[in-house]
Amino acid sequence: MKKLLIVSSLILTVLFLLSSCATTVNRIESGTQGDLSGYWNAVDVRIVCDALVRDCLSSALVNQAIEAISGRKPTVIVSKFKNESSEHIDTTIISNIMETVIFNSGKLDFVTGGSTRDAVRAERQEQQSFASEQTAAALGKEIGADFIMTGTVRTIIDRADNKTIRTYFVTAELTNIETNARIWLSTNNDITKVITRPRNRL
Repeated sequence: MKKLLIVSSLILTVLFLLSSCATTVNRIESGTQGDLSGYWNAVDVRIVCDALVRDCLSSALVNQAIEAISGRKPTVIVSKFKNESSEHIDTTIISNIMETVIFNSGKLDFVTGGSTRDAVRAERQEQQSFASEQTAAALGKEIGADFIMTGTVRTIIDRADNKTIRTYFVTAELTNIETNARIWLSTNNDITKVITRPRNRL
């Protein structure tokens, strides 16, 4: 009987240890602030992109440039934003969200760039050799972009003792491709985080 109690106790202890080591997953609502490390996250990118696009589409110079192109909706290509910050940031997410918000505004159309454009061009070129003449996509029919949007992400970090203040500066600009004239430039620094770490104990 005593041996049975010991075995049962051991089994319960092992089960408790296994359950305490198990991975747990909790879902959070979209848009909920979920800072764990104090670094750039999904909420930050949404706040910054929404603010920059609102600023862009409300700019008098941008609206003048849009109105100057008559007979069709102007097209824009969004280039990959450069990450010049002190941490790893996937800036393609910024580009994709900027495209989505601008496109949904109805003011501009998009043409693809980067790897997507390369893939489309390669497919079109292959069709010249392997597809029938009736179905092959014609060469030289691409729609040229009127504007290009470029940008950068930078950080300023201030540290003292166990406290760090990290501020993100996201800059975006819209340029007329034909004239090289910059028609809009804005920097958003709404995201500032204060991170306090536990003090080291000797």
